[in-house]
Parts: sequence; structure tokens; C-alpha cells
Amino acid sequence: MSDITTETTEVSEADVLPGDDLVDELRWRGLLQQHTDIDALRTALAAGPVTYYCGFDPTAASLHHGHLVQLILLRHLQLAGHRPIALVGGATGLIGDPRQSGERVLNSEDVVADWAERLRAQIEPFLSFEGENAARMVNNLDWTGELTAIDLLRSIGKHFRLGTMLAKETVARRLASDEGISFTEFSYQLLQGNDFRELRNRYGVTLQTGGNDQWGNLLAGVELIRKADGASVHAWTTPLITKADGTKFGKTEGGAVWLAPDMMTPYAFYQFWVNAADADAVRWLRTFTFRSPEEIVAIGRQHGEAPHLRLAQRTLAQDVTTLVHGAAATEAAIAASAALFGRGEVSELGADVLDAAVAELPSTPYQPGMTIVDALVGTGLVKGRNEARRAIGEGGASLNNVKVGDEERVIETGDLLHGRHALVRRGRRTLGVVTAEG
Repeated sequence: MSDITTETTEVSEADVLPGDDLVDELRWRGLLQQHTDIDALRTALAAGPVTYYCGFDPTAASLHHGHLVQLILLRHLQLAGHRPIALVGGATGLIGDPRQSGERVLNSEDVVADWAERLRAQIEPFLSFEGENAARMVNNLDWTGELTAIDLLRSIGKHFRLGTMLAKETVARRLASDEGISFTEFSYQLLQGNDFRELRNRYGVTLQTGGNDQWGNLLAGVELIRKADGASVHAWTTPLITKADGTKFGKTEGGAVWLAPDMMTPYAFYQFWVNAADADAVRWLRTFTFRSPEEIVAIGRQHGEAPHLRLAQRTLAQDVTTLVHGAAATEAAIAASAALFGRGEVSELGADVLDAAVAELPSTPYQPGMTIVDALVGTGLVKGRNEARRAIGEGGASLNNVKVGDEERVIETGDLLHGRHALVRRGRRTLGVVTAEG
């Protein structure tokens, strides 16, 4: 890369408030990692408004937590008066950005088109499409679909150097692996670089944002515009989110926290955030919520004084779930969480919310005539019938949050909430579910 100035920014400590500068605040929030000339970028944002974009490829049926970071950054910049463009990659989604290992399976055009529409619907609520800095939604298939092979080679490929393309970390790793990398995936960076140029020519875009794993692709666009058009533009990446212990951010190792409710229920989504470790919850308040820095610091201090109250986790879970799924879904998730742990009335939960709430509990199928002892044993809450009887005799067993003192208590069909589930509990926090089939 010839004369492009790039830097990496370290994230500030959580208890040090940022100044009034937009770049400083977004750095403090953990939304700035690598960037082109920071002084030029700061000056451009101060002079504003800047038209900026981020791309989202439909390589799955839903956005996930990594995309959520980008959506939040887009929203912060729009709230500061700048003009966002959200790009759905109907073209690049047909190719796919090279993965760290293994070739992507190419999805059909119909599947990619369907996923592109799903992503549009997920992106739209984060941005305002009215006013002087109204957002715009675009699809790169509109211009890439018309691109001929000759145009790709002459107008775009001419400005790319193989040495730079081969030096990309993902490309280098794939080349050194047994499976290698196809020309299809290798060419992805040409298409993304061309997106930046097209958006600059069409809408005056001068800034592209993305996750830190996209840094090479962002610079491909910066360099293409410099070489082809003699113009200077900016790139900005956010850190890849990890847990405080260094492990991957997700429900399981390598798992995704999906934003679509049909791929991860609002209840499960809420539970992910409310179960965050203390250090993660305080840090993620900066990145994933729109609370002011002063309020976030105050919550962090209160949490540190009484961590058992889990103020940071409850605030984080409520804010992020409301942001993604809305207030009604968040209230239902909170009610379900309270009911499951004995602080609410389980019979008042809706059927869908209850289904989501019990989905990951140990379960046993309902059988007519089964007793509370059968349920405790079947769900694995106790090791055997004698232990179940002791738990009942000591007052440590309940059915649908009502204590059971009779070991011969039969679970009737009327005990099945919505005709489907009966909650069994041993102690305060050990839960299982009896579920009727069908």
C-alpha cells in the first residue's frame, strides 16, 4: 500500500470518560480499531455531513452479533448528523468473502435473494430514512450484475496488485492449506473494492466501515479509488468482540447470536446477555447500548459495589433486546425469566414465550399417571427415586412454582401449561420440564 496512512487505535478504559469529540466517544465505546488517517477523518466528520456505508452479505438467513456492532456504529454516526448507506450484498453474497478455512458452499440465486430481503428487514429499524441525513438502502447486484468480464479485468482488476492481494491474512492462510482457495473467493476483494468506488460515484460516499476482519477489503476500495480516480477516502473498522477471558463471543464456542427471532428467540437472546460475566457486561454496555458515557460509568460503579444484584447484566440485556426485538418482546422475556426462577406466575406466560423459555431445560415426556417423583427422576434433577422423595419431604420440590409435599402427587393434564409444559423444580434454581408430545 503506497501512501495510505493506517493506524490501529487502542480502546480506552471504561472508567475514563471521553471528551465531546465524536471519534473519541466511539473509540471509548469500543467501536474504533483500525482506520486511515485519523486526523483527516476527524476533520471530515467535524466538517460534515459525511456520507458513509457498511456492507452486509446475505451468506446466512440472519444477521448476528458481529453485524449488530456495525448497525450500532451506523446509528451513532447518523445520530451525529452523517448520512448512512446500508448495502445488502446481493452480488457479493453469491460469492462470499473467503473464510479462514474451507471453501464456501455457493448458494443459489433464489436463496441469496431471499436472504437479502430478510437482511434488509433487519437493518431498516436501526436507521432513519427521513430528514436531511436520511439513510439509503442499496443492493450491489444493481451494478455488479451489469459488470462484464472485460469491465472487471480492465476497469477494476488493472488497479489491483497480486502481491497485495496474496498478502491478505486469510488468503495467505488458505493458500498454505491443503484446500487452497478458488479464484472465485480470491476475486471477492475486487468486487467489494468496486462497491466503494460505485457508491462514491453515485452518492458521494467517502467512508466505509466494517469489522476488523474486513480491513483488507476496505483498503482495497480505498486504494482502487486512489488509483482509478485520484481521490482520497476513509476506512474505519471496529474490533472483533470477544469475552474478557479471550474466548469467542457467542452462545457456544464459535456460535452466533442471531438477530432473527426465528433463529434465536427473544427469550434466548435476552438470556445470552443477562448471563454475561461481570467484566463482559460492564464493557459491552459501552458497545451495545446508547446510554450516555456518564450513565454507563455510573452503572459500572454501582455494579462493582453490589455485583450480586447484576445491574450491569440486567441493564445490558434489557437495552439490547429492546433494540433488536422491541419493548414488548423484552418485557415478555423478562417475565419468563422471572417466572422460571420462581419470581413470577408461569401460568401468565404466552405459549410462544413459554416454549422458548423451556427449550433448553432438561425434559422428560409426559405420561398419564406420572408422579412428581417420576418427573424429578425423568428430568435428571435427582439421581434416583429415593433422592426425589427426600427432596419432596424436605420441601425442596415444586410443580409450576407451587411447592409439592406429597410424593404421590400425580401430574394431571390440567397441570400442563397451554396443554404442553409442566415445570418441575428442585431447590431454588434447578429446573426441568415435563412436555406433552404433539
